[in-house]
Amino acid sequence: MAVQWAAWFGLALVLPEATPWGVVVAIFAGLAVVLWWLLLSRAPWLERVGILALIVVAVAATKRVVHESIAGGGMGMLLYIYAIPILSLALVTAAAIARRASDGRRRATLVAVILFACGLFTLVRTGGVTGEGDSDLHWRWSETPEERLLRLSTGEPAPVRAAVAVESSAEWSGFRGAQRDGVLRGVRIATDWVASPPVELWRRPIGPGWSSFAVHGDLVYSQEQRGEEELVSCYRRSTGEPVWLHRDAVRFWESNAGAGPRATPTLDGNRVFALGATGIVNALDAESGALLWKRDAAADTGTAVPDWGFAGSPLAIDDLVVVATSGRLVAYDAGTGEQRWLGPSGGTSYSSPHLATIDGVAQILLLAGGGVIGVTPGDGALLWQHDWQRGASIAQPALTPDGDVLITACYEMGGIGVCRLALEHGADSWTVEERWTSRAMKPYFNDFVVHEDHAFGFDNGILACIDLQDGERAWKDGHYGHGQLLLLSDADVLLVLSEEGELVLVAATPAEFHELARFPALEGKTWNHPVLAGDLLLVRNAEEMAAFRLALADG
Repeated sequence: MAVQWAAWFGLALVLPEATPWGVVVAIFAGLAVVLWWLLLSRAPWLERVGILALIVVAVAATKRVVHESIAGGGMGMLLYIYAIPILSLALVTAAAIARRASDGRRRATLVAVILFACGLFTLVRTGGVTGEGDSDLHWRWSETPEERLLRLSTGEPAPVRAAVAVESSAEWSGFRGAQRDGVLRGVRIATDWVASPPVELWRRPIGPGWSSFAVHGDLVYSQEQRGEEELVSCYRRSTGEPVWLHRDAVRFWESNAGAGPRATPTLDGNRVFALGATGIVNALDAESGALLWKRDAAADTGTAVPDWGFAGSPLAIDDLVVVATSGRLVAYDAGTGEQRWLGPSGGTSYSSPHLATIDGVAQILLLAGGGVIGVTPGDGALLWQHDWQRGASIAQPALTPDGDVLITACYEMGGIGVCRLALEHGADSWTVEERWTSRAMKPYFNDFVVHEDHAFGFDNGILACIDLQDGERAWKDGHYGHGQLLLLSDADVLLVLSEEGELVLVAATPAEFHELARFPALEGKTWNHPVLAGDLLLVRNAEEMAAFRLALADG
């Protein structure tokens, strides 16, 4: 029991990244408890078998009455896993307490303690899991942030329409910026946050979802869930007040990450394109929110909604909008919504289509199924495909300064590593060569950035830097959980938004890890990408969003 509980709970506190190994040790320790009870205890044989049968039946019955967040999806498996240490403790405790009692009293004690332990699961719900798989437990009857938002929004006046027109050029057009590389150029901020801390301009509750922002002028766009409606939302950048809300009567929920959309809206001229978690594609007027057209990308591609929902942010190219439904691309006419082409299927993916020019050829990249495909923007024809590792794909690809491609893949509970690919366009075909594979940085669902001849990102829950020449690690430090980051390339600074909602500045240099500043920004699990438009920083998670003014560096 000591080994089991130390491995399960103690290791998670001391060394969070080793939690999965602690779970494995705890499971084997639980098996040892079962073997002790079955083979070495002094209880009558029928009592040994009967109690184990009771545990199996009680856990199965408990699954039917626990909160849906405990019973559903991945948490259904976690219910059984959590039952191992708790029911092991219940069995050993009951056996110790009643070891000298009469047969009837001993059996009654064993049954009562085991049923009580199972009953504990009915008292809680979870808000999902962290990047390390730890559950966010709450009392079952406690109000969720989404329920609180819906209650406080009752009687809220209808959003006002925007008073200014949206021009053609967005300051932050969507997911990870115009090039989807998470790099901000031409901006230098003051890094002494003791002398010049971020200034909060506004803070506002928001519905759950893992979307980021698109920004233009005084308008900010995101996506969220409110009850049984999925929203594309527009707020005022200056005040956080709602401008318009587009609603679709759908709800996506899964137990690990909770409810809501996973993608980020894309701004293209005076239009906003958004992909919902169930596959609804909306084209909206950026000023008024009026619906221009709508498609069901899941039906158009014949793709079932994946476990974690559709997560690829739309890509606007000329007169097309390209959407990734898991590992399959589909393109629509940006003006009419007519389907223009359907691309090849590449396997499970939560990544977004990525426009790149490689060896002089413009193409759309999509990480999928642990590999990557490249297709032509005009008709979606497959140019090349490289299968790397078995797994899913979540993060974005990246280009090195000399035109190679960096790809990643992941298993369900962690990243696999980074692979550098060299591509060359021949007369009739492409050749793809793996230059190196590195496990020195293992992005999971956390994107990484390229700066000069190094890449900066997360090695699961710890920030790391690797050399692009050979994939060797330069440093690994900074426990920021499974957060997200931006690169301010002109200032050689990483702006990190940690999984706990802290803002952190880290020097983007390979010589050593150097944390420059940190500042509390949000409360609660934060997986959303931050956005910096000029000196305005926008952050959000599944509960709230906030805007901060950052002091700019002199000169």
